[in-house]
Amino acid sequence: MALSRIWSAFIIIAITVAGIKCFFLGDSQIFMWMVSGKAADAANPLKLDGIIETCWIAVDICLKLVGILALFIGFMNIAEKAGGIRLLSKIASPFFSKLFPDIPKGHPSMGHMIMNFSANLLGLDNAATPFGLKAMESLQELNPDKASASNSQIMFLCLHAAGLNLIPVSVIAIRSAQKASDPTDVFLPCMIVTFVGTMVAMIIVSFKQKINLFQPVILAWVFGISAIIALLVYYVTRLDAAGIHLFSGKLSNGLILLVFLLIVLGGMYKKIDLFAAFVEGAKDGFNTAIRIIPYILGILVAVSMLRTSGTFDAVISGMKHFFAMFGTDTRFVDGLPTALIRPLSGGAARGMMVSTMITFGPDSFASRLSGIFQGASDTTFYVVAVYFGSVNIKNTRYAIGTMLLADLAGIITSVILCYLFFGNSL
Repeated sequence: MALSRIWSAFIIIAITVAGIKCFFLGDSQIFMWMVSGKAADAANPLKLDGIIETCWIAVDICLKLVGILALFIGFMNIAEKAGGIRLLSKIASPFFSKLFPDIPKGHPSMGHMIMNFSANLLGLDNAATPFGLKAMESLQELNPDKASASNSQIMFLCLHAAGLNLIPVSVIAIRSAQKASDPTDVFLPCMIVTFVGTMVAMIIVSFKQKINLFQPVILAWVFGISAIIALLVYYVTRLDAAGIHLFSGKLSNGLILLVFLLIVLGGMYKKIDLFAAFVEGAKDGFNTAIRIIPYILGILVAVSMLRTSGTFDAVISGMKHFFAMFGTDTRFVDGLPTALIRPLSGGAARGMMVSTMITFGPDSFASRLSGIFQGASDTTFYVVAVYFGSVNIKNTRYAIGTMLLADLAGIITSVILCYLFFGNSL
């Protein structure tokens, strides 16, 4: 219900703003650009895709997801039949059983969630999505109210959306392409911000669900993971941009191939029909991709309308004037478009980041802040629409509010860290 209200508000606000610009400010073509505009059209003053083009983009995204979901869920099905998912569940059970007390011991959802969190940590978006969707399906089996999000689903999705990430490879690549003097200088702030966001999400959900985070097992795992991350951060900070890219590629892609190898070897050891199991899982991946098309389409169209109507520009301009009234340093406002659109669309936020770098320069304060925002969290509303939509959850309860609070904590932390690390930048 919360997502429905937010989605409706996006559309109403966008059309209202466009109507004011058309009938009172003389922008007579805004409706045309909102509906049928193309970003590639030289005559389009907005340089943004309208509703029709966005529909094509949504379907294109889902078509690409079909292959990825079919592949990974196919391998996941082999792992389940071979007992690999149960093994992962047993390994992480001491920690996850405290955060997810409603999940029975040894349930496959534990393994699915571990795979998802691991993929997120390594920045493997393509792998994280099918693992996450499989986790939601497993958790839905335990959900007594199929239309309302369970406690376990909310905890999982809030931690997922916080986006704990080791290396923001895409941000570093974009900064390198834009000729930043040190493309990797936002790496450490990004890591800290995602960790803060994850902790905030965990604390809020645990408070709502009355989970005691001071249990020895939880503290041991949190501090243990923190120590591992700190060691990796120490190692990566000693590398240059090319070294980070090479290390990340070897680590992330190598682990994917290692997982595939272990799954196949495990299946052979258990003497199961590997290809039949793969095909069975791949069919589920295909069906899942088709099922989430309406949800992706709805979110992307609403975001498109907000952008093409000029609502985002109006909000940013208003914020800049507001902070200027108090004599505050307003440099951070120039980087805020990325933060504001990040919960709505990862692709749009990436475009905002590039636009900021082109406008202010790749080594500017605003560009560095924009890069930190881009690498700080997942796309909240996209995640809600896709993951809850995949299992037909209508009532998301407090999930969206928690994710947005974690996003806000990430934004505040990003601004503080940017001033701390790059306060002397122009």
